[in-house]
Amino acid sequence: MASLASGPVCPLPRGDHDRVQLGHGSGGKMSARLLREHFLPRFGNAHLDRLGDGAVVPVEGGEIVLSTDTFVVSPLEFPGGNIGHLAVHGTVNDLAMMGATPRYLSAGFVLEEGLPFDVMDRILDAMAAAATAAGVAVVTGDTKVVDRGKADGMFVNTTGVGILHDGFRPGPTGARPGDAVLVSGPLGRHGMAVMAVREGFSFESEILSDTANLAPLVDGLRTRVGAAVHVLRDATRGGVASALNEIAGAAGVGVELDDGVVPVPGPVQAACEMLGLDPLYVANEGVLVAFVEAGAAPRALEVLRGFPEGAGAAVVGRVVAEHEGMVVLRTGLGGTRVVDMLPGDQLPRIC
Repeated sequence: MASLASGPVCPLPRGDHDRVQLGHGSGGKMSARLLREHFLPRFGNAHLDRLGDGAVVPVEGGEIVLSTDTFVVSPLEFPGGNIGHLAVHGTVNDLAMMGATPRYLSAGFVLEEGLPFDVMDRILDAMAAAATAAGVAVVTGDTKVVDRGKADGMFVNTTGVGILHDGFRPGPTGARPGDAVLVSGPLGRHGMAVMAVREGFSFESEILSDTANLAPLVDGLRTRVGAAVHVLRDATRGGVASALNEIAGAAGVGVELDDGVVPVPGPVQAACEMLGLDPLYVANEGVLVAFVEAGAAPRALEVLRGFPEGAGAAVVGRVVAEHEGMVVLRTGLGGTRVVDMLPGDQLPRIC
């Protein structure tokens, strides 16, 4: 033990480390340095640079949408993306599914002591690039540091603000009998990409996460299909099956899917069969579900297929008045099976 004669001993760690330390969450000089050297160079703008408790941002009139989500994916990095991509895309997509154009984000970070700065910086770079591509600014945020073993490296919370447009209000209660049900692309890629890394699986073809900004697809639907779009939902945790069940329950309708037309990539199908999983329940981070008036479905399909993220779009079913609140799959043999809501996640810690 150092004696008093040896002089005062600073309780803070030295400032030349290449990893996150508990002192970085102190609110003092180390916190300021963390922001100055790692966060502000990537996200800095006139709103964020004030470093207030919140941000005052202009609103273009009318209503706005707020959405918030927390991301706890394990591992932090996976084929096709990382938690930074998810943190931006997940919240931007939630705003878009409400018919809003995303404008601003806040970002809260829980950092685990010992997180390498190079890993953190790759994640921050991904967030910054995704935000720029989506046309949104990170205008306020927060960081906390916790003890080793308490956060799996990093948890991220993002809250988004979006601007609504007149005459375009898709919502879960809007589904009507006769609507066509569309998906914007192949299912199951994100969940299987994360699972493969987590469990050390190797497949003949690498499965990449589909994490993507879906706002341009929604903007295309808004301008070219308009009010004929009744419901939009991104099929994240619980996959398409959970999204459809939630919509059927909210609108008091039934949904029928057609076996053989639901797009599932071959490697994802093979992986699901090996693991005993149903791709309808596997998480996606770049796939939306749309309920559209039947007469407008061909136009909606054309719009979606005009974007790289929507190139695999397909009509997969319809809305019916029967079996209210239920989703069923019509098999090639003429039978049906119920596609129920799972009691829990097939794949936890996926987003």
